[in-house]
Amino acid sequence: MRDLHKSSVLGSKHRSLMSWRPQYRSSKFRNVYGKVASREHCFDGIPITKNVHDNHFCAVNARFLAIVTESAGGGSFLVIPLEQTGRIEPNYPKVCGHQGNVLDIKWNPFIENIIASCSEDTSVRIWEIPEGGLKRNMTEAVLELYGHSRRVGLVEWHPTTNNILFSAGYDYKVLIWNLDIGEPVKMIDCHTDVILCMSFNTDGSLLATTCKDKKLRVVEPRSGRVLQ
Repeated sequence: MRDLHKSSVLGSKHRSLMSWRPQYRSSKFRNVYGKVASREHCFDGIPITKNVHDNHFCAVNARFLAIVTESAGGGSFLVIPLEQTGRIEPNYPKVCGHQGNVLDIKWNPFIENIIASCSEDTSVRIWEIPEGGLKRNMTEAVLELYGHSRRVGLVEWHPTTNNILFSAGYDYKVLIWNLDIGEPVKMIDCHTDVILCMSFNTDGSLLATTCKDKKLRVVEPRSGRVLQ
């Protein structure tokens, strides 16, 4: 009886240990290796910006690749259809309406030919790219948004609500823009230094930010309240 009791106790302990142990399975891709594309399938000859601001300077969606470029007397970026690989000519058309360096660009997650940009000129601009890409330089934006008092370093689209855009400036503020009316509907003013990064959770109910004051904040965008 004692042996039976011991074995049942050991069995229950074994089952409890098994219950929390992570379930590993081998990857289907463990024997798959990347291969460098041939030169004609790459994008070549693009004068990528040398700006020291810490951003990606490029954005891609299912149709276009956008890249911030080096330019004199203002800010510009290229928009290239994905199938148009190879060498990009120096006089390739650009989006060049900003008066200062472009610091961030993001594609609208709902409309594939709409892109937002922000700049050292304190503005956020919304651009509509023609169906087949640019045929000439684009200088007229669909919307020009002014609300920051210093340069704007980050833009981020809301992941679940169309026409809602967030921007973060060197004035330490995050503005929430309603693009239907072209105005900010809320200001999040909880940071004490430059905001370095913004990221939403899946449904857009929470916003995480990192800041130069060495703090990571989880913010509720609707109320502007810092949760953690």
